[in-house]
Amino acid sequence: MKKVCDLCGWEYNEEEGYPEGGIEPGTKWEDIPDDFVCPLCGAGKDEFSDAD
Repeated sequence: MKKVCDLCGWEYNEEEGYPEGGIEPGTKWEDIPDDFVCPLCGAGKDEFSDAD
């Protein structure tokens, strides 16, 4: 599953994770801490939507 930031378009891919931010590959979106912010624009986790 992929999530995309509504503000800047950065994508989180569960298969790839975000190793630079300490999130291992395979980490599901719901398992990411609630205080996660977009690495590009700083938007909160609630500013992400399902990517098509």
